Amino acid sequence: MFSFASTLALLPLLAVASPQYNYGPAPGPSATTSTQAAAAAPSAPPSTSGQIDVGAGGNFVFSPANVTASNGTLVTFFFPDGGIPHSVTQGDFSNPCQPIAAQGGQNGFDSGLQMGTQFTLNVTNDQIPIYFFCKAPTHCGLGMVGSINAPSSGNTFDSWMQAALKVGSSEKTLQDNGPQTGGIGAVATAPPSASSAAASGSSSSGSSGSSGAMALTASSAVAAVFGLAVAMTLLA
Repeated sequence: MFSFASTLALLPLLAVASPQYNYGPAPGPSATTSTQAAAAAPSAPPSTSGQIDVGAGGNFVFSPANVTASNGTLVTFFFPDGGIPHSVTQGDFSNPCQPIAAQGGQNGFDSGLQMGTQFTLNVTNDQIPIYFFCKAPTHCGLGMVGSINAPSSGNTFDSWMQAALKVGSSEKTLQDNGPQTGGIGAVATAPPSASSAAASGSSSSGSSGSSGAMALTASSAVAAVFGLAVAMTLLA
């Protein structure tokens, strides 16, 4: 005779046999400090030979903000999807937070204000420093600047950063006329395109949803067996 007591005895075995899924953080204090620090730096795919990837966003920073790149190296900026738009605008060391003036008929590069896209430069003259900034209102004055091949003395990246911070709240608001190809020392041959980094992020989120459905199915199976056992006990 199948009894209610027998059913209760089977429940621990069913629980052990069911798949276990852990979605929350491990017990104990949460790593608040490290999480906040990670959030401050925007993410980008790992750099490879001949390709440097830079995150453009986060807490008003480029990451990495100062890179060394030889001729022919591609430098790609990844703008976060959602939140606040940012730009990669070529600047002039002597006039921080302002677009560089045209030289020899060539204008500076400018991604325009972007979200969820990527923008690539091709380094064409690694003998000159290339300075850039975000032209969204107040961002340059908050220190959102970067450089390619900045020297180790004189017009260094640190000096470029300090010059931008000195501008601070007096930064002039710049009109956004959209992307501008070209450049001096590094050239953008195409406007920004959809970001492959954003696409990979949405893929991970779909995987997490699938695991949740599996966990729900396992729990439902245990409940169904328990209900069947109770019904058989009552009929007996």
